[in-house]
Amino acid sequence: MFVYTIKDGDTIEKLSREFNVSLDDLLLANGITEDAVFPVGTAVVIPTDYGRHIIEKGDSLYSIALKYGTTVENLLRLNPNLKPPYIIYPNDYIIVPSYAEKPRIDTNGYCYTSISDETLDKTLPYLTYISIFSYNLLPDGNLKGIDDERIIRHAREQNVAPFMVVTNIGDKGNFDSELVKTFLTTPDAYEAFIDGIPTYLKERGYLGINIDFEYVYAENREDYNNFIKLLSQRLSSEGLMLSTALAPKLSDTQKGILYEGHDYAFLGEWCDWIAIMTYEWGYIAGPPLAVAPKSEVEKVIRYTTSVIPSEKILLGMPNYGYDWTLPFERGTKAQTVNLTRAIQLAREVGANIEYNTSSNAPFFTYNANGRDHIVWFDDARSIMSRFELVNKYDLGGISFWTINNYFAPTFAVLQNMFEVNKLL
Repeated sequence: MFVYTIKDGDTIEKLSREFNVSLDDLLLANGITEDAVFPVGTAVVIPTDYGRHIIEKGDSLYSIALKYGTTVENLLRLNPNLKPPYIIYPNDYIIVPSYAEKPRIDTNGYCYTSISDETLDKTLPYLTYISIFSYNLLPDGNLKGIDDERIIRHAREQNVAPFMVVTNIGDKGNFDSELVKTFLTTPDAYEAFIDGIPTYLKERGYLGINIDFEYVYAENREDYNNFIKLLSQRLSSEGLMLSTALAPKLSDTQKGILYEGHDYAFLGEWCDWIAIMTYEWGYIAGPPLAVAPKSEVEKVIRYTTSVIPSEKILLGMPNYGYDWTLPFERGTKAQTVNLTRAIQLAREVGANIEYNTSSNAPFFTYNANGRDHIVWFDDARSIMSRFELVNKYDLGGISFWTINNYFAPTFAVLQNMFEVNKLL
């Protein structure tokens, strides 16, 4: 497959004819209906037997042809945009024949209990793990439960391993530093948790637990390490797995309450897999930015792989974007938009979708009720671009936040690039 950017006058029928792809395959890969109208600039997945090669320094048409077992003449036929003298530039791409065995990876999808059966059944074939959000920790080590039975049943029917997510979200709905401090410094509380959790996981049908303690005080870093070590040892003895989610760090000494309480190297030693939350550069209460600019994501992954075994690392992928009102004012909040809705909105307001090559992310602007807006989101281009980091750094896989809204191009790209492991 490859990704095509819509130009003025393009239609789904035209693309079907031009690329010799069945209409049904195009509709399925992009999650659209036959009457879909694309804004100019929309990234469309073309499900063919061809792929995309990102040009690197030193590449030539001849060397690329050798790599893919084809000829320069065939590359020129596949890339009619190339004209004499056929100059190619690093970071551009050309269409190439598919080749090579796909790497096998683990994939995780976080979900809320509100996820629909339809979305579950569409998404589960592409997952190794599903992490159900969330059981909330109580100071005494007990948990505030959720209605998870339906999701666990669906997951196991499709050979996906369910993980219980436990957070330190308090009564006010926010991550609570004091709550986790009390828990970690009360031996009776964390020992009771560790003693009781294996039986509960097995009774519910979970394969493991995902600890998502955020805003851990720096003073509780060693307490958190000790808890994770003891929990890991207990779960391992019971044939269960442990994972965690970590805020994106650039160094072990990075300041800030999101970072100081998390010891990447230690947690990497004792957890089976770790979801790195490589998103929220553009966030709901901040100024307009790409949610997960590739250059910033790669900086985090470069550090992470220096202290955590790469095969344990799952690259965090946001499944949403934000719509900001301009000019941005401190104290205001953007509106969250799912990826399908972002493209629909661009069509409704008559906006062309642009692509920022610095952030490797799409965006568009529009005016509503006299106010300007900018929407940053993800599409097949930006998703594929960041998926390439999995191969570049030999990562264990990918973790989606969240899978509650299905965006077909994500999984068309995933299926084209990788084979997904199944543990059940």
